[in-house]
Amino acid sequence: QNIPYFDGHCDTIWRCMKREAVPDYGATEDECRAYFSACAALRENRGHVDLLRGQHYRKRAQFFALYDDVRALPPNTAWTKLREMHDWFLFQIQENSDLVSHCKTGAEVDAAAAQHRTAALLSVEGADLLDCALDHLETVASWGVRLINPVWNNANVLSGSCADEPDRGLSVYGREFVAKMYEYGIFADVSHISDAGFWDVIQAAKGPVVASHSDARTPGLCPHRRNLTDDMFRAVRDTGGVVGIHLVDEEHDRLVLLAGELIGLFGAHRHAAAGRNHDDDAARGAGDGDLAVLNGSAQHLEHIAVELGQFI
Repeated sequence: QNIPYFDGHCDTIWRCMKREAVPDYGATEDECRAYFSACAALRENRGHVDLLRGQHYRKRAQFFALYDDVRALPPNTAWTKLREMHDWFLFQIQENSDLVSHCKTGAEVDAAAAQHRTAALLSVEGADLLDCALDHLETVASWGVRLINPVWNNANVLSGSCADEPDRGLSVYGREFVAKMYEYGIFADVSHISDAGFWDVIQAAKGPVVASHSDARTPGLCPHRRNLTDDMFRAVRDTGGVVGIHLVDEEHDRLVLLAGELIGLFGAHRHAAAGRNHDDDAARGAGDGDLAVLNGSAQHLEHIAVELGQFI
């Protein structure tokens, strides 16, 4: 049941479905369009993640995020957009059942890994895609969503984020929303949330808390409020949760350093994972830092897995 590659977050669905140019994903509009046109399907593409390259790993699991910038969408269309992304994901799973299984439980992840298929799980990055509505939680739970970020970079009625209203924590309604998530078997993902929101989630959560793609805020590593302090890492550990290491480049030595920092803080390797945020980084071009290429070789990640003991 040891999965050498278990990644907590990628934006591949968003990149595959996006057709219009998005600022910051290239120096020119043509470069922006080229970034998104590189991806069209999960089986094979020129982005960072596809199912064929996933076969490099003996066992592999991936959380696929349902994500979009709600403020960039037409008004009152977020929930519709979320359902469209879910439908697209299900179609891709059906079309590629030889390579991937949609998993909703740990037992299903183990079964997919044993069959040399990618174990595909779902998360939602930003509860505003659910209109922050309690009655939508039951629906996404039935889809198999197992992680929800209360916020992405945009603050919402639940909480401030690391980038927007960073001093605001969970609202009273936000606490109710997080508590209801756990009733449906959905864990809170604290990547992107404000510091105040982080500690409020730790208090409100009724089970493990996850930071699917976050780094160490420690000086000399990644000292930015988007990342987690040592006390935050320990708090996640104490819930029984997991932190996924978010790569902003492909330096093998840096990944090992971060992994060592996490393990040193946690005192146990079972709380550290990968959270590489693939297909949301224009600096990593197609074939440059994809899931089959880590400084030129898939064996690098296997080496890191050995150093960690295992990825969970």
